[in-house]
Amino acid sequence: MPETLRARRIAFLGLVLAITAGFLLLAWRVLAGGGWTAWEALILLCLAANAPWLALSAATGLVGIALRLGHRDPAAAVLPALRGLDPAAPITANCVVAVCVRLEDMDGVLPAAADLLAGLRGAAGDRFALAILSDTPPGAAADREAASVHAFAARFPPGAVIYRRRDDNAGFKAGNLMSFLDSPAAERFDLVLVLDADSVMAPDAVLRLVRVMAADPSIAILQPTVAGRGAETRFARIFGFGHRQGARVWATGQAWWQGPHGPYWGHNAIIRIAPFRAHARLPALPGGAVILSHDHVEAALLHGAGWAVRVLPEDAGSAERHPPDLPALFDRDRRWAAGNLQYRHLLRRSDLGPLGRLQMAQAILHYLLAPLWFAPLPLAALNVATGGAGGTPRGALLALIVAGFAALHLPKLAGHAEALLARRSSVAATCREVTFGLLLDSVAALDRTVTLWRLASGGVGGWAPQARDARGLTWAAALRRFGLHTGCGLGLVLIFAADAPFALLAAAPALGGLVLSVPLAVLTARPAAPASAVRGDQPEPLARAEAEPVRGA
Repeated sequence: MPETLRARRIAFLGLVLAITAGFLLLAWRVLAGGGWTAWEALILLCLAANAPWLALSAATGLVGIALRLGHRDPAAAVLPALRGLDPAAPITANCVVAVCVRLEDMDGVLPAAADLLAGLRGAAGDRFALAILSDTPPGAAADREAASVHAFAARFPPGAVIYRRRDDNAGFKAGNLMSFLDSPAAERFDLVLVLDADSVMAPDAVLRLVRVMAADPSIAILQPTVAGRGAETRFARIFGFGHRQGARVWATGQAWWQGPHGPYWGHNAIIRIAPFRAHARLPALPGGAVILSHDHVEAALLHGAGWAVRVLPEDAGSAERHPPDLPALFDRDRRWAAGNLQYRHLLRRSDLGPLGRLQMAQAILHYLLAPLWFAPLPLAALNVATGGAGGTPRGALLALIVAGFAALHLPKLAGHAEALLARRSSVAATCREVTFGLLLDSVAALDRTVTLWRLASGGVGGWAPQARDARGLTWAAALRRFGLHTGCGLGLVLIFAADAPFALLAAAPALGGLVLSVPLAVLTARPAAPASAVRGDQPEPLARAEAEPVRGA
């Protein structure tokens, strides 16, 4: 490991430990006031379990925002191949754009693919081709899909469009892609750009990735961040706005200390085919189960084989569609939880790089710690109900609540600050998103807790397609989906209100999210207002999101 990277990791670890210690000292001061109760001891244990991961988020945000505000080219600061990169260098590698589909509406997939292919071939001729990789099962849907793709392919020269369909989806998307890379159709390509059905990339953004791969032959995967597009609902608009601000800062901070051992998010990424085929084949799980969340495993396998996986912390020209409503977000969360928890079977494998295993452990703990993140709320209510809240220092309690929220969301909050300073956002849009995130925290924590229970009891499984289009949400459907959350919130409000009005005030954001979960879900599922630059929460149009020439570091 280079000494510079080693020094960065030591410094980052020191920052994480310092934040962890500060958070726990503050928690001790709050809970020890007036003596200890059993409930307070349990609260401290819950906070202690979460503190290192809160500190990791906070430290990543601090490093990310420091780079973004203090470096004139933050992307080049964490991706060395960008330094001195010639934005007009000739394209010498053959690249296939692989779009993985299964039971998709091709009228929503092919127009974006046509724009991308036309732009790439206009810039580099037959260096680029498009592959539609289908896992749609035999039947009428597959027939319609094939007809659409064949009509589409007729618009381009022979060989520019490849259509390949499997009768089953063995191995899901990862199996689909690897099956193609093993086929004779892929032999002429050096690189593959992996897109999901809802992914969109601008030609200039793809050409930039290809040039970076040429400049650094050690990179096996190069992954930009991803912005939202097609925000048809209020939920997608607000969620996408916050996600974009946080992802930019998080990716910058993470890339600074992870270096060549970065993450892979499974799409909108360019891959060097030879090392990927040689080293990124997914192992079987105990009992022969198939790995659902493939991306972290593939990255860890490449780390272990000595290949670099790097992140470009910019989303210009890279977009996907976000869930249209709150139920769709949590349905996707359940799929991810089922996939991430499978990683527990792989953490001891010697062929995985250590940073890859850490990323997989983080992915597990993202869900496994949810009950311990939610538990302090009912534990505090029990403490109040049994008279154990007397003597709690009120100022320190409020400081602890604010510190927890700030640490968890620091990358996003820092991204908002950067956007406001650069006048890319508005105060109103920022306040709207932060308020939404504040209310959403407790709802998400309870929902993930329920998901873990259902997974443990065998009630969640499969890898069903996710909802992408606006569909609205009735009050009855929302009540069925979030009735538990509402009932839990109302019960806790009654306990706090009866015995500790100040505790009720302090817990108001968390309780408010639970109590208001039904109207929150219904109202945000409605159509969004027309895009307006004044609102400040609109994604940048993809056609304008062109990569600028990279300045020297």
